[in-house]
Amino acid sequence: MQLPESSSAAPLATIADIARFDGQTVTLRGWLYNLRESGKLLFPIFRDGSGLIQGVAHKSSVSAEVFEALKGLTQESSVEVTGRVRADQRAVGGFELDVVKIAILQRVPESDPYPISPKEHGVDFLMEHRHLWVRSTRQAAILRIRAEIMRAAQEYFDSNGFTRTDPPILTPAACEGTSTLFPVDYFGDEAYLTQSGQLYIEATALALGKVYSFGPTFRAEKSKTRRHLTEFWMIEPEVAFCDLDGLMELAENFIAHIVQSVLTRRAADLAAIGRDAEKLRAIQAPFPRLSYDEAAAMLQQAHKDGHLEQPFTYGDDFGSPDETWLSSQFDRPVMVHRYPAAVKAFYMQPDAANPSLALCVDVLAPEGYGEIIGGSQRVDSYELLKSRIEAHNLPIEAFQWYLDLRRFGSVPHSGFGMGIERVVAWLCGLDHVRETIPFARTLNRIFP
Repeated sequence: MQLPESSSAAPLATIADIARFDGQTVTLRGWLYNLRESGKLLFPIFRDGSGLIQGVAHKSSVSAEVFEALKGLTQESSVEVTGRVRADQRAVGGFELDVVKIAILQRVPESDPYPISPKEHGVDFLMEHRHLWVRSTRQAAILRIRAEIMRAAQEYFDSNGFTRTDPPILTPAACEGTSTLFPVDYFGDEAYLTQSGQLYIEATALALGKVYSFGPTFRAEKSKTRRHLTEFWMIEPEVAFCDLDGLMELAENFIAHIVQSVLTRRAADLAAIGRDAEKLRAIQAPFPRLSYDEAAAMLQQAHKDGHLEQPFTYGDDFGSPDETWLSSQFDRPVMVHRYPAAVKAFYMQPDAANPSLALCVDVLAPEGYGEIIGGSQRVDSYELLKSRIEAHNLPIEAFQWYLDLRRFGSVPHSGFGMGIERVVAWLCGLDHVRETIPFARTLNRIFP
C-alpha cells in the first residue's frame, strides 16, 4: 500500500497537536473510529494514535464524491482526511474538523467487519483480540500512561547521576527462588530467563557507584491473581555506599516524581479512563513508614475487628489480602520495613540491632493496590553471603562470581525493583494487570 502522493497541500498534523492549527486547514492520517449521521450532516470521528477528533461534513459543503466516501466508511477504515480546524468546546478535545477532502487507504468491508464493536464484549473475547483491542480509546490511553511512567522513571535516574547498565536475560542461577524459574536449553546446558537483574547490577554499582537496569523479567508463578504476570517489566536501581534509610528516601522521591509527571503530561489520558486525579495529587514525599512489627499488629487487629477474613500469623510474609488492607489505610504509598529474615531472600543484610530481621522494604501503593517496590540493603560480608547461599541449597559454583563482589572492595550497598505493570494498574485505577501491558502473559495465556 502506498500513501497518496501530494494528496493535499495542507500541512500534516496530529490530533494531539491540533490546537496549534486552529483556523487552519490540515491533513490528518488515521482511522475511522465511529460515524454518526444526522440528515444531511455526517459526524465521522477519527483517531490517529495520539487522540480523537470529530469531523463535520454537510452535504452542501463538500463534493458529492467526498460525502459518499465519508458516508460509506466502515469502522477502522484507514484514511487521509483534510479539513479546517475549528475550536468547539463541546467537541472531544475542544476542536472539530470541517472535512473538505478524504482519501481512503483501506476500507474494511461490511462482509468482514471489524470484530470489536461499541457493544459490550467479554474479557476473554477482548484478550483473544488484544491486537485490535489496543486501538480502543481506553486501552490506548492506558498505554500512553504506561509509556509516560517508563519515560519518567528513566528520567529520574538519568538526571540524578545514575548510569543504565543492562543485565543479561539468560542467566545461570536463580535470584528470587528456584521454584519460579523458566528453564531454557543453552547449547546443552540449562539456563534460565531472568527473574531480576539485581545480582548483575550489584556488580556494575561497585564499578560505577549508582546504576539502574530496565527490562523484561520472568517469573513462572502459578498464580491467577489480578496482580501477577509471568512476563513483566522492572526497573532496578542499585547504589554503592547506601543503607536502608537512603534506599527508602530514594524510593519515595522516585515514585513521587513519576506520579507528578503522569499528572502533568498525561492529564487528558487520565480523564479519558475516568481516573480520579485528586487521589494522585496526594502522592508527595515523605511517605509513611511502618516496621513489620507495626504492620503485623495492624493486621491482627483488623482480623479481630472483622476487616480481614484470614488471621495473620506473626512471622509470615504478607499475602495479597494483607497488602490490600494495609495499603488501603493510607492516602499515599506506605513503606513497610524490617521483615523477618526467614521469609526474605538470601542476599538481604540482617539488622545489626536484631539479626532475625532483614534490612528490607516493601512499598505498598494506596487504594488497596499493594506492593509496587521491593528492595533491601544487601549482604556485604563474604562469609555471611556464602553461608546464606549454602543454607538455601543454591549451587555455590553458580554464585562464585557474585561472592567475588564481597572479596574485592565490598561496601554497604542497596537497591530495589519496581514492577512497571503494577504501577500502571495503580495510577490508572485498573482492576487487573492484564490491561497494563500491550500483550499480557499469564498462567493461561500466551496468545496473541
